[in-house]
Amino acid sequence: MIDFIERPIDRQAAAFLCRGVTENAELLRTVVSLLSQAVGQGNVCLDMEEIAGQLVRIPGKDEPLRLPDASSLIAALRSLHTLGGPGEHRPLILDAAGRLYLYRYFRYEALIADAIRARAASEIGSLDEAALAATLDRYFPPSENAEDRQRQAALTALRRHFSVISGGPGTGKTTTVVRILGLMLEQQGGERLRIAMAAPTGKAAARLASSITSLREALPCADEVKRAIPSQVTTIHRLLGTLPGSTGFRHNERNPLPCDAVIVDEASMVDLPLMTALVSALPAHARLILIGDRDQLASVEAGAVLGDICRSAESPGSSIAGCVTVLDRNYRFGDGSGIAALSRAVNAGDDSEALRLFADSGSATIAIEATPTRETLKKRLAAPVLEGFRAYLEAGTPAEALRFFDRFRILTALREGPWGAAGMNHAAETLLHEAGLIRLDSQFYRGRPVLVTENDYTHKLFNGDTGIILPDPESGHLRAFFAAPDGTIRAILPEFLPRHETAFAMTVHKSQGSEFDRVLIVLPPEDSVLLTRELIYTGITRAKQSVTIWSDDAVFSAAVKRRTERRSGLGERLVIGY
Repeated sequence: MIDFIERPIDRQAAAFLCRGVTENAELLRTVVSLLSQAVGQGNVCLDMEEIAGQLVRIPGKDEPLRLPDASSLIAALRSLHTLGGPGEHRPLILDAAGRLYLYRYFRYEALIADAIRARAASEIGSLDEAALAATLDRYFPPSENAEDRQRQAALTALRRHFSVISGGPGTGKTTTVVRILGLMLEQQGGERLRIAMAAPTGKAAARLASSITSLREALPCADEVKRAIPSQVTTIHRLLGTLPGSTGFRHNERNPLPCDAVIVDEASMVDLPLMTALVSALPAHARLILIGDRDQLASVEAGAVLGDICRSAESPGSSIAGCVTVLDRNYRFGDGSGIAALSRAVNAGDDSEALRLFADSGSATIAIEATPTRETLKKRLAAPVLEGFRAYLEAGTPAEALRFFDRFRILTALREGPWGAAGMNHAAETLLHEAGLIRLDSQFYRGRPVLVTENDYTHKLFNGDTGIILPDPESGHLRAFFAAPDGTIRAILPEFLPRHETAFAMTVHKSQGSEFDRVLIVLPPEDSVLLTRELIYTGITRAKQSVTIWSDDAVFSAAVKRRTERRSGLGERLVIGY
């Protein structure tokens, strides 16, 4: 049974694309509405084989609609004047595998696949292999351990126009990137390389910039090479150049980026349209290096580009098989780390092992507790909220407050409701107010943490940036303080803040690109299709020291067993290249 929650945009899209249809009108409008809904849920296409024969519960209808078999569905679709095939410019595209697309998403997918396949097949012709061999052992000393995947990732990035480095937190992705930068610069003419580094959000960009600044000092190279390593990281939108009032960018296939290499961190968060814009704006000679965790949540918008790329590389005969390196050795957590073991079990979909780890845990690093009821929620939340947030609210300086605030965060699966980010933020504010740690006397009260939710290039604040409203140490007036990538603290008038929300609690989606010492993950008391192993894994891996999950065992088990499924043809295109 397909529960069809038809939005106004789905209904309007179906009415427009099926206008003038008389035969099979209800069936065709339903299928096109399902496609529109699927895209809204993050899918790129609708698979006719998957929906064939299913019952669709349509709002306002007493009886569900039974869809016919796939061949009948395809035959009905072919009667639409708005339908075309690959190579045609029609609003709807049906490919040979029976996948139905909106034209622009079909085009995005084709552009990305063609660009990646072309780059994967092309090696860097100007590479000085002798110089590389002379410097490689210095950056990656030979080890008696198993294959050095960081070294392998570096070789791939140096030799190819396209490469991917995937791995969980603590596997050395950023360390590898910094070494790659050093190796590039030590090549003949490397000092002239134009290297751009970007991330999907301002928060992720700032973290990468900070990491590069600290890691480059330990490189086994001359000081002039260290100084030449760029530390400026920008958002992808800013790199491409946003155009006011337009969804396009200043840099595109007609006006390529002035770059010889582009490195993108947190690539799992990059959606299909944005990745298309990026690869379209790359000059033919430039390297593209994607960094990210293939097992994390996919982008909020349509597509799961990094996951599709990594999965396709595992297929026999894939044209990009040699371009993807997965780092699996964890340098952050020891062999007995509860967080590492738990993340592995969740990632494998092994709910029994995950629950066993909770039961056998002899430390406070991992724990699971039943989700509180509405009546007990505030009481249960009091201890973690007061313990987690007291230090930053009693800090002496804005810099200290920002540092202490990253010690703890509440992560939620939902946005709304008592167990969502909105409900948790309200409860946290109430508890801190009752404890005398904050005063809810205005919108911008002293100590309010804020999460920026849109890019503001004027004030250099970006989606994902976190700040705190505090008195200015000199004037005493309230300001919003943010940590800058270079380690300094910036202050702006609260009235100048772009769109933002309170940040005691945040959704797991919005936590991507962030790390906290301790994390409390709150799941609702009832199971939902929104609860998946990728969501649980992403939440767990935000924690550096300890993680507590509020969830009933049955809800947790169901979530760990459920994979996020994004319908797409990108992986198949990368393998067989049609």
